[in-house]
Amino acid sequence: MPANEIARGVFAVGGPELSDIHDAYSYIVDFDGAQVMIDCGAASDCSKLLANAERALGAKPNIRTVVLTHNHIDHVGGAAALRSRTGARIAAHEHDAPALESGDPERTAASWYGADFPPLPLDIILGGEAGSIEGADDSLSFIHTPGHTPGSICILLERDGKKILFGQDIHGPFLPQFASDAARWRESMKKLLSLEPDILCEGHYGFFMTKDRAAAFIRSYLDKV
Repeated sequence: MPANEIARGVFAVGGPELSDIHDAYSYIVDFDGAQVMIDCGAASDCSKLLANAERALGAKPNIRTVVLTHNHIDHVGGAAALRSRTGARIAAHEHDAPALESGDPERTAASWYGADFPPLPLDIILGGEAGSIEGADDSLSFIHTPGHTPGSICILLERDGKKILFGQDIHGPFLPQFASDAARWRESMKKLLSLEPDILCEGHYGFFMTKDRAAAFIRSYLDKV
């Protein structure tokens, strides 16, 4: 298995040890030579993400869609550059779209980082509680998991008989400036547990490679909040 390959055609391409200390984890999923990227770090320059993706794939990336799991800058900072360099379409949930498209410094957490986040027009607005993702086949879907932010989503990939859950920032935090809602988050986590994922890819805590470890991580935060 190549370095940073989590499952067949699924790679970590960004994160503290892969791209920049401020970056949340970013993932790329390959669909027969076309890819979907899940989150894209804090930096407005996406060069490291693209270099890591090319190294992982063994070919120049053909990224069709970048899915933003929520509106915080450590997950979305590279989106505009990725669109400019690759032509990828940027997708986010309708309930986080206003903060992204207005460049809200509080809701995007840009003020935490002492950074600017220019308004980011979206190409794809994901609506409702679940659905498919453009640029992928029907093995990839999103699930609305509000709590950390109103429009937080998780991404589910079913491949080779396993469920791989990209559950970015399911640990929180829950703050008024993020419009967090801990009660809704608890319901979201119960929804994720009911999926019984085999692998959990988390935004800041890395990869949990068994069903038991994935469930234990989610439950550990349910016990704290």
